[in-house]
Amino acid sequence: MTEKQLKQLYDKAREARVNTIKSIGHLGVGHIGGAMSIIEILTYLYYSEMSVNPENPRNPDRDRLVLSKGHAGPALYSVLAMKGFFPIEWLDTLNVGGTNLPSHCDRNRTPGIDMTTGSLGQGLSAAVGIALAMKLDDREQHVFAIIGDGESNEGQNWEAAMSASQYRLDNLIAFTDYNKMQIDGMTSDVMNLDCLADKWKSFGWHTQQIDGHDFNAIEEAVQAAKSMKGVPSMIILDTIKGKGCSFAEGKLSSHNMPVSEQMMKEALSALQEVN
Repeated sequence: MTEKQLKQLYDKAREARVNTIKSIGHLGVGHIGGAMSIIEILTYLYYSEMSVNPENPRNPDRDRLVLSKGHAGPALYSVLAMKGFFPIEWLDTLNVGGTNLPSHCDRNRTPGIDMTTGSLGQGLSAAVGIALAMKLDDREQHVFAIIGDGESNEGQNWEAAMSASQYRLDNLIAFTDYNKMQIDGMTSDVMNLDCLADKWKSFGWHTQQIDGHDFNAIEEAVQAAKSMKGVPSMIILDTIKGKGCSFAEGKLSSHNMPVSEQMMKEALSALQEVN
């Protein structure tokens, strides 16, 4: 990746953070922590990797994204709006009556959303089904899935993991947003995920663990995953909950928190100071 490409991605990530904070701040409450921690992976996928067309969101030849941790929808909405899937003004309607942008992703309401999610633990199963269907249809596109570390407590994820390995779904690349926090506390206290990479390897997945905020590391890992034949891939993203949002970064309370106008202004001001 060239320095120019790298700068463009970091600029887009900052723009996505600004839009996400504004959107949640306009509503006054939201899942700011888990939205901020996946900004880089969403930015990379939509600006460097995925084949999508905002003018034809349901193009059968597109790559797919399943955001299993659907409560992080505001981050995905920001990137989709930036890409032109819908007007940027929609971001001010987050989770209000009649909106096309509910707090959790809904494929029937939002252009560019490939799967309705938010019932944690189910998204990976949906991604496995989509990837298998694409294999049966001889399609060459990829399915990308983002799951949370908290929802990794759910047994359904591991059933999906076995299925993906069994059916040799090398067109499936999943990411774990490993920010080490969930709604009830630290993941190490709620349900320890130590040796997470070894767990995925034992289920037959090609597994990598990287800095989830480093675009060079993300690109290297995604390209390595795409080169694998006959196995699904898991990329564990070491991330910081609330990353880049001054009032939320690294805080357990950021899972779903009130956001005042003053908090929003201070966070946006801090982002503007980042070179």
